[in-house]
Amino acid sequence: MAGTQDGGKAAAATNKKKYGKDFYARIGAMGGKNGHTGGFYANRELARQAGAKGGRISRRAKKTA
Repeated sequence: MAGTQDGGKAAAATNKKKYGKDFYARIGAMGGKNGHTGGFYANRELARQAGAKGGRISRRAKKTA
């Protein structure tokens, strides 16, 4: 039954039974509490440079003539 709506409902019921009614609230809160100030947020200049570098890279195939 994996991959169906019924299977998802059964899995959710099992998770709630095993780990408590607030299972999904707790795992959602964990994700929300993970850092907010790392990476490009901390360094806008680095983000600008990375974006410029990515913009220069063509995704088209090189023409051979």
